[in-house]
Amino acid sequence: MPRKIESIREKMLKSTREQISRTYANEEYALMQAINAYNELSRSYNLVYERLSEWYGLYYPEIKAGSQKLLADMVKTLNTRDTISKESLTALFSDEQRAASVYEKATSSMGRAMSGRERDALMKFADASNSMNETLEALEAYIKAAANEIMPNATYITDEKIAAELLSRAGSMERLATMPASTVQLLGAEKALFKHIKFGSKPPKYGVLFKLPAISNGKRSARGKIARLYATKVAIALKADYFSKRFIAEKLKSDIEKGIARINSKPDVAKNKRHSDRDRHHKQ
Repeated sequence: MPRKIESIREKMLKSTREQISRTYANEEYALMQAINAYNELSRSYNLVYERLSEWYGLYYPEIKAGSQKLLADMVKTLNTRDTISKESLTALFSDEQRAASVYEKATSSMGRAMSGRERDALMKFADASNSMNETLEALEAYIKAAANEIMPNATYITDEKIAAELLSRAGSMERLATMPASTVQLLGAEKALFKHIKFGSKPPKYGVLFKLPAISNGKRSARGKIARLYATKVAIALKADYFSKRFIAEKLKSDIEKGIARINSKPDVAKNKRHSDRDRHHKQ
């Protein structure tokens, strides 16, 4: 009897291993890990930029960088006043006028002089910042390639990172493709939805889809409608990606653009109501 039980156990373990192996053979799980890694590293990269900017401001408070990459490169170039040259700054900025302005500020800066051990530590921190930037670029390239292959329709009407994040929130392509549009619309708004259910706060109107410029930059009163429109078309796109494998995104995108134009052409009811209430108050 024990041998029979052991044999059954071995067969069940073997079956489970094979099932797990088949499941993870799909690249969608690698894409989910990649977008999660990208988002987490992006947050860390922004914190590193803030710290590097504040630290470097001790030495050159008059000089501001426009991006994380440029700041790290400035640290590598402008780390001692004795070796500052217009040539090196021109090579850094690719703009002689900007280089001349930075040179003037750097050579007459009111910041503290950088000691050798400070310089070494700051340079290492700048190297770490550049390394994070290179990693983000590599992750972004992979996400772009994988998302376009796994979910081309959804990627076409949103973008690679948004499509990948929807997949990550859902947990699998099968689950995402079978979700109704209303669920797709709220993916990423789970905390707000929980607060609404538990405490009666306002229900969320969008989650990950808020990152779409048409929603985030749209009129406040129209955002919910645009999010619902997008969610409807994304849900259709996902079904095509998973089941039929047909590329139908061009028609879906055209429908979205027409729908957004129609929504934006309608008068802002909430705004008109505020104006009406204000006029009524003045009359009184």
